[in-house]
Amino acid sequence: MDTKISKVRACMHDGDWQGALRICARFPRLGEQRGAILAAHACLSNNGRSFYQQIGKDPDLLLEQGVDAIKEKYCE
Repeated sequence: MDTKISKVRACMHDGDWQGALRICARFPRLGEQRGAILAAHACLSNNGRSFYQQIGKDPDLLLEQGVDAIKEKYCE
């Protein structure tokens, strides 16, 4: 059975961080990593990258923090 967590781990294994962030961003309980994961997902969605640049945030750093948060939360 393919669970969402197994799909996230498969994306992580393949280096598909955008896919992993897309799945994780819809999880209801992300704990301490919630902000980092949602911000990273927003950077990859629509005009999120330019939005974060406009408010003085580094989108690349946000993506890196989101990937680190996923690794922390879901790596076995």
